[in-house]
Amino acid sequence: MPYTAEISRAHPGCLIFLIDQSSSMDDPIGRAPGGDRADTDPPLRKADVVADSLNRLLFELSVRCAKEEGVRDYFHIAVIGYGHVVRPALSGALAGRDIVPLSEIVAHPARFEPRVKKTSDGAGGLVERTIEFPVWVEPVASGGTPMCQALGGAAKLVQGWVDTHPDGFPPIVLNLTDGESTDGNPADPATRLRYHVTGDGEALLFNLHISSNRADPIEFPGPHDPLPDQYARLLSTMSSELPPGMRAYATEQGHDVTDSAKGFVFNADLSAVVQFLDIGTRATDLR
Repeated sequence: MPYTAEISRAHPGCLIFLIDQSSSMDDPIGRAPGGDRADTDPPLRKADVVADSLNRLLFELSVRCAKEEGVRDYFHIAVIGYGHVVRPALSGALAGRDIVPLSEIVAHPARFEPRVKKTSDGAGGLVERTIEFPVWVEPVASGGTPMCQALGGAAKLVQGWVDTHPDGFPPIVLNLTDGESTDGNPADPATRLRYHVTGDGEALLFNLHISSNRADPIEFPGPHDPLPDQYARLLSTMSSELPPGMRAYATEQGHDVTDSAKGFVFNADLSAVVQFLDIGTRATDLR
């Protein structure tokens, strides 16, 4: 069965995040009806939501991969931004780097910012305390949406990884975007990216469309499920099917997914962004 290769220090996984940093990412993100945030809350920019969600994911990955001796390099990670330019999006000491071992990411946050976190007071209540939260990716919103160039760059990283890890779990590419490509049809570079294979399966490409609308997100549809427009159908077609382990995890999180569910979310709001990143990086058990 494909997509069952172990992820370990000897056989690490590769996660590549493509982040739309076009000028439209300056717009507020949509709020699904019944969401946690009230209409009176100040709007959140798409760029801020994506950067914050990715920073949280990197922090949570570091916790998942932490052992007594430190953070183990179960994953190597690349973050590529595409907008006015296409370039690596990690900042600080890691600026300009593409694929970076997780332990190096943990050791080199660009900065820390204070966050208020509620914790147990030991007597059944909660108290607020301030923590220093690490930041690796800054929000950016400028220029067009050169998605084809970004997918082409990701394909080169995928090819290099597959060449050096031919029997490992295939690389996972997560593309977070709010608009249509401005440099051509992204279907062809998406297909070429997925052509790269290891002994465990072809590279995985998942797509998340970030919305300014208030409509409910469409999450992990089947290949023949109805979608609202041609652009949604394009992104769905570009997306890989969720491997069995991710489908099982999505089901645990309350999603109704079929055996052919796509790694695709349309009209994502804040909660959908967070769950998409979580599910899309649950490759397999760590060893």
